[in-house]
Amino acid sequence: MAERPLDVIHRSLDTDVLVLLKRGSEFRGRLIGYDIHLNIVLADADLIQNGEVVKSYGKIVIRGDNVLAISPVEVE
Repeated sequence: MAERPLDVIHRSLDTDVLVLLKRGSEFRGRLIGYDIHLNIVLADADLIQNGEVVKSYGKIVIRGDNVLAISPVEVE
């Protein structure tokens, strides 16, 4: 049976992810929540530009209609 997209996201809960937004912004943080609209809650979130951390946030919510992609982050 094929996996559903939300099943893949559910497996990423409590792990570090990279969230790409439609306007080109990138956020990296620990995925602590989501819903069926792909609204994303990140803890320890960082705004990334050109591979560098520009600003650090605590907990943020990203509206699902802005999300282009979600990718797991390799731990260094």
